[in-house]
Amino acid sequence: MAVIFGGYSPEYDVSIRSAYSIISAIDEEKYEAILIGITKQGKWYRYYGPIAQIPADTWHTDKALLHKAIISPERGCGLLEFDGGSAVSVHVDAVFPVMHGRYGEDGTIQGLCELAGIPVVGAASASSALCMDKDRSHKLVSLAGIKVPKSVCFEHAPGEQELLDATRGLKLPVYVKPVKAGSSFGITKVEAHSEIPAAAREALKFDDAVIIEENVDGVETSCAVVGNDDLIVGRIDEVELSGGFFDYIEKYTPVTSKIHTPARIDGETEKRLQEAAKLIYRTLGCRGYCRVDIFLTKDGEIVFNEANTIPGFTDNSRFPKMMQCAGVGYPELVDMLIGLALSVEKGEWYG
Repeated sequence: MAVIFGGYSPEYDVSIRSAYSIISAIDEEKYEAILIGITKQGKWYRYYGPIAQIPADTWHTDKALLHKAIISPERGCGLLEFDGGSAVSVHVDAVFPVMHGRYGEDGTIQGLCELAGIPVVGAASASSALCMDKDRSHKLVSLAGIKVPKSVCFEHAPGEQELLDATRGLKLPVYVKPVKAGSSFGITKVEAHSEIPAAAREALKFDDAVIIEENVDGVETSCAVVGNDDLIVGRIDEVELSGGFFDYIEKYTPVTSKIHTPARIDGETEKRLQEAAKLIYRTLGCRGYCRVDIFLTKDGEIVFNEANTIPGFTDNSRFPKMMQCAGVGYPELVDMLIGLALSVEKGEWYG
């Protein structure tokens, strides 16, 4: 079982923290954890040192504990590990990618593993790419009958006047976002149309496409969904904000926000949100696990926000907490996710 962490991504720091928790929870009597770290510069290594150095981000500093390594796209080859001038092929039963955001959650790692014929924990490449794309996932989910925020999307860097003309029909405030990024990187809440061009330039630092969405007047909730064919769900959680929006700081080091797990809603509303999350999960072709983020308006209307195919996975992250509230502890959850990957026939991992 290869666990891949780090990566050439703004979400590197979140990845190494999630990976440490997952590696700590893997049942050593059932699985041998092969640790593959990717530096911020995109260099791949098999790591042989103590796992405590992973969240401290010192895992890559002692070269004696590292071997250059890559997953070979050749089927049956597995992991290629380089020691001096020789390369050794290491069998890998499955890959657990713990890489949030671009170059990890967007289908790239999943596609590599599918070429190699290696099962992956979580969604396949097509679903991963679709869930990462806020515009296309919204369009598909809306066709399934679930409301999405009104928005305008640009697949290029728009001119200032083009932006202003296209967004005049949007009700303020709006959120200007990279189409394909996670952890709220590059997102700006805008209260005036004149501020949209500057916010778009910020979003385009993280992606080559930008989406401008109307604010949804409601509570942000989430649902943890686990499974391939038969799905189980965690308890719904709720984000309570005293100001601003749920940005990177609030997600990982809360200052003004608080997460209620379970959410402060009645049982019927929770059931509706869980059923909506399962429908979204199936609509987007998810597999393994996913955190589905949904707005609940004051009128009880459900509005889809986004689907996270590799959500934060520390002991204190939202996904494990929702599952824990549903009776599934952290080690059991990790074991369940690995089992779901291994239960998929390898022939299904080509796309």
